[in-house]
Amino acid sequence: MKLYDYILSPDCYKVRLLASLTGTKITLRPVDFHPGGEHKTAPLLALNPAGTIPIFEDEGLVLTESSAILTYLAARSGPDWLGDDTPETRARVAQWLAFSQRLSATIGKARVHDMLNKPADIDACRRGGIQCLREIEAALVERRLAGHAFLAADRPTIADIACFPHSMLAPDGGISVDPYPSIR
Repeated sequence: MKLYDYILSPDCYKVRLLASLTGTKITLRPVDFHPGGEHKTAPLLALNPAGTIPIFEDEGLVLTESSAILTYLAARSGPDWLGDDTPETRARVAQWLAFSQRLSATIGKARVHDMLNKPADIDACRRGGIQCLREIEAALVERRLAGHAFLAADRPTIADIACFPHSMLAPDGGISVDPYPSIR
């Protein structure tokens, strides 16, 4: 298993985190994302025409979205990370995996703007990021009132891993997590 990795990418971090938690051995192939723009070169575009990272390879399989990679790693090496087999839990996990794309589109863009000087509508990114954090906070409060500490199940799942990095790195994009005690 090989992960085309950029150390500062929250989406790559999700994959590294789950691999570590499941004891899955992956080979890291560093990508010169910034300043080199290697993810936009012909060899990497051949693997992922979208020109994004992470890129994950395993025995001929190529996956390019962190949610898909998390699902694959969990199914292979740590099925408990998928949650239980109930329709409700599966749906909650899928919902939070989809939601994590909103985190990338808001908080992730704000971080890239602030840290790497990439153009973005920073006010819109921050407003969207704050809305996302409010939604996570509300969900965690509701889950805690029901006796659970995690987003989708009574234990951590890939839903929690999918939402964790962007939420905790929000300050790098000028978005405080101070108002959200459940997230902290």
